[in-house]
Amino acid sequence: MTRVLMNRWLASRWAKPLAFLLALLPFAWLVLAAVMDWLGANPAEALERSTGDWTLRMLCVVLAITPLRNSLALNSLARFRRMAGLFVYFYAVLHLFAYSWFDMGFELLDVAKDITKRPFVLVGFSAVVLLTPLALTSFSRAMRILGGRRWQMLHRLVYPVAVLALVHFFWMRAGKNNFAEVAVYAIILGGLLGWRLQHFIRRNAA
Repeated sequence: MTRVLMNRWLASRWAKPLAFLLALLPFAWLVLAAVMDWLGANPAEALERSTGDWTLRMLCVVLAITPLRNSLALNSLARFRRMAGLFVYFYAVLHLFAYSWFDMGFELLDVAKDITKRPFVLVGFSAVVLLTPLALTSFSRAMRILGGRRWQMLHRLVYPVAVLALVHFFWMRAGKNNFAEVAVYAIILGGLLGWRLQHFIRRNAA
C-alpha cells in the first residue's frame, strides 16, 4: 500500500515542480550567501567548492534513480531522471564558470593553458565536455532523432563522467590531505556503478 501511494505521489502534478525547487535551493542559497557576504573569508573558494560538491551530489542522485526504481518498484521515479541530469550539468557549468572567473579572470588563453598544465583541471574539464552532449540530447526529440539504441549508448557516458568527477575531487582534496569526503563519494558512486555492472552481467547471462 505504501509503495502504491508513493508511486501515485511521484506521478502527481506537484512532484516535479517540488523536485525542481529542491534541486535549485543550493543555487539560491549560494546567490543569497554571496549577496549577504556569508561565504566566509574566501568567498571565491567557497563558491567553487560548493558548486563542485553539488555537481557530485546531483550525479549521485541521477545514478541512484534506476536502482531505487527497480529495487523498490517505484516506476514513477523515472520521470525525474532527465531533470536531475540537467541539474548535474547546471552545477557543473557553474563550477567551471566559478573557476574561470575567480581563478582565471575569464582569460580564455590562461584557462586553456591551465587545463593542459594541471591534470585535475583537465579531468574536471573533460567531465563537463562529456556531460554537454548528454544535456543537449536529454529531450524526447533528440531521442527520436538518434534512435533509442544510439541514445542509450550516448547516455552511458554518465559512467565515465562519474569516474572523472571522483578523480577530480580526489586530486582537489589531495592538496589538503583531506580524503574523508572523497571516501564517502567513492563508496556511494562505487555502489551505484557496481549495481549497474551486476545488473548488466545478469541480463546478458540470462
